Amino acid sequence: MRERAGRWLITGGAGFIGSNFLHLIFHEGPRPERAVTLDKLAYAGRKENLAGLPDEGAHQFVQGEIGDQPLVGRLLRENRVEGVIHFAAETHVDRSIESAQPFVETNVVGSWRLLEAAWNYWRELPREARERFRFLHVSTDEVYGSIGLEEEPTREGAPYDPSSPYAASKAASDHFVRAYAKTFGFPAMVTHCSNNYGPRQFPEKMIPLMILNLFEGKPLPIYGDGSNRRDWIYVEDHCRALREVLLRGKPGETYHIGSGSGCSNRELVEQLCVLADEIRPRASGRSYRDLITYVTDRPGHDFRYAVDSGKIRRELGWKPRETLEDGLRKTIDWYRENGEWCERIRRDGFARERLGLLRG
Repeated sequence: MRERAGRWLITGGAGFIGSNFLHLIFHEGPRPERAVTLDKLAYAGRKENLAGLPDEGAHQFVQGEIGDQPLVGRLLRENRVEGVIHFAAETHVDRSIESAQPFVETNVVGSWRLLEAAWNYWRELPREARERFRFLHVSTDEVYGSIGLEEEPTREGAPYDPSSPYAASKAASDHFVRAYAKTFGFPAMVTHCSNNYGPRQFPEKMIPLMILNLFEGKPLPIYGDGSNRRDWIYVEDHCRALREVLLRGKPGETYHIGSGSGCSNRELVEQLCVLADEIRPRASGRSYRDLITYVTDRPGHDFRYAVDSGKIRRELGWKPRETLEDGLRKTIDWYRENGEWCERIRRDGFARERLGLLRG
């Protein structure tokens, strides 16, 4: 195990998972010697997500593109970076169906440019520094495509079968990272995680959208008949897993991160309604379940994702801390307590009435 966190470059650190990762490592540890956040602050990247992090001495925010190789190279050299954690990506399936271009530009071309800059930096390092360096590429279970209800969860090394432009773009970036690891010996690792939820998630995604609609008495739209199944993991559990991979993972390896908390979209929304009935009962006395509605299914909607996380549990000793119920309760509480965060997004033009913006 590497004994210290070192000096890290975090791409997409102002986004949902990236910002939660930063808060985790600074507040729970191991605290990095220095962390540099690179984020272009697109619609889902919010600088306020970084509030509460240390000052410039330990953490620096830089607004910029992962595809800006001169900028990335300068940040790597000036900060003597020992690890890159690559979160930055376009992630929303529905947006990729509307237009694939931003996903190709960011997830494929941008990721390759970042990878190339990191590789050029790494190969010029002294031998001891090269041995310490790590590149962690954060990917998704969606690259594997859909599996049947009776099939075992997907294991590392399974063939790719992406269904959406989003999943295809992430698959392409995965292949580039593994190619650099195999061809050049670049010390890269890839993780595939199931659906995340928790604080600071942009409210186009399923769980925060449902929570905000619940407390405003608006419809809770579910695609199709709601039978599509996902494995849900609380974002802090995912971030703890990434921390273990970065500190203890083996270069060239792939790790799956999942909680085993699989359920249908319908069951998930019903559980949110049960918790909301308890936490904030409606004045009418009726259950929030009355707000559930079913909308036209989206094209190419995969039926089920699930990954086998046995490898990371065996080799790195990680396991999730939160049950789905506890994680959902914490998430509801966070959105209730952070209304100003939600209002800023609304003022910035987020149209929550777009019922198509759901991740399932």
